[in-house]
Amino acid sequence: MNELLQKIKAIEREQKFRAERDHLARYNAGGKKHKKQLAFHRCKKRNRWVFGGNRSGKTECGAVEAVWFARGIHPYRKNRKDVFGWVVSLTAQVQRDVAQKKILHYLRPDWIADVVMTSGRKDNPAAGVIDQIVVKNVFGGTSVIGFKSCDQGRERFQGSSLDFVWFDEEPPQDVYEECCMRVIDREGDIFGTMTPLKGLTFVYEQIYMNRANNPEVWYEFMEWADNPFLPKKEIALLERTMDETVKQSRRYGKFAAREGLVYPEFDERVHVIPPFSVPREWQDCISIDPGLKNPLSAHWYAVDFDGNVYVVAEHYAAGKDVDFHARAIHEISERLGWKRDAKGRVAALIDSAAGQRTLAASKSVSELFYERGVLVDPDVDKDLFGGIAQVKSYLNRGNGLPDLYIFEGCVNLIREMKGYFWDSGERPEKKDDHALDELRYYLMRRPQKPKPQEEESAVKRDKERRIRKLRNACRARNLRV
Repeated sequence: MNELLQKIKAIEREQKFRAERDHLARYNAGGKKHKKQLAFHRCKKRNRWVFGGNRSGKTECGAVEAVWFARGIHPYRKNRKDVFGWVVSLTAQVQRDVAQKKILHYLRPDWIADVVMTSGRKDNPAAGVIDQIVVKNVFGGTSVIGFKSCDQGRERFQGSSLDFVWFDEEPPQDVYEECCMRVIDREGDIFGTMTPLKGLTFVYEQIYMNRANNPEVWYEFMEWADNPFLPKKEIALLERTMDETVKQSRRYGKFAAREGLVYPEFDERVHVIPPFSVPREWQDCISIDPGLKNPLSAHWYAVDFDGNVYVVAEHYAAGKDVDFHARAIHEISERLGWKRDAKGRVAALIDSAAGQRTLAASKSVSELFYERGVLVDPDVDKDLFGGIAQVKSYLNRGNGLPDLYIFEGCVNLIREMKGYFWDSGERPEKKDDHALDELRYYLMRRPQKPKPQEEESAVKRDKERRIRKLRNACRARNLRV
């Protein structure tokens, strides 16, 4: 009986300790949960980033991820013993005040086997700068969390083989690339939590735009409203202190160029969806922006019975002739079961410039496509600003749902949509806009979207409910929608 009482008292002591001092046990464990923090932890990709505004909760999830790895208790990963990882801050002072502080917050004192200090006393590590923390791993060994600062220079990041690297804020590119080399041997993880204040840097290109189409790259945006622990009154106070440009970074964690995005309405997790079999009745048209040296962009467009537009397939290639492009268009059409006329030809819109002949060619691009069974119609509306307004109306209906959905395989259209900026002359930059041009040509053929009516049909409401359900299910599986 005494032995049983002792066990009960030990359990009660542990429960009291957890309630008072075990911050890790209380992380996202109550009634309020930070859904985007959980999405970050659940994602199985090996290069994950959270772009968050100040006080959005991004640093918390980075610290917890590091502690979970070190302790060998990650709830969504295969755990390892004797883990070695780095926490990388911009400077030693920032390390002490931010990342180091968060790590110590989530590490129980009885989990710490040793502390090696760069400066300060190991019996009061929070007041100094830590070099390494030796953490007791649940598999019986010990793990090491090392701390690095970017101002040490790339050379100080050489040599080690690592299980993880956590970047707290954006590092210099050479430091990032060196750390990527450190995790290769152990097939480790790179993860970063940052507020994008430096503009369109390499992180914008390599992570957000993912120009290399790296399948291991994943990102999430966090803003103040995503943090259930941040009072609404505090949000309102913070919002009043900054202009719109600053707000994009500080609140929403968005990358901002001086001139701004043309399509800030575009949200990859709203407008990009997994592919599905499109009914033949929805098939509408192909739209082409021609290019030989420049990329030729072609997309297949479908429209459901409520007027929602779906971009279902993509052909995008540069340096190829009309024969190549025509074959590709027919092959994709065959795969999709796309509608054809009695002679097996497909219909498409094309930039009117394709109808022009040059001294070097006896036939125009339009004529060459026509001879190869692609019936191109060059009668397109090229009004730039009218087209941009039309695209915007399809991206944002005004009730939380768009009228334009892009299948996730259309990677070039998605990339161009994300990176389309105004230039200093109040026109969009003439760069990476081939897919966007033919999107405009197509949507300008569509009727102007009416304002949403107060009452929608039961069928339409059910469809919108299903779309939201599909999107949430994909998010739960960490798919990019």
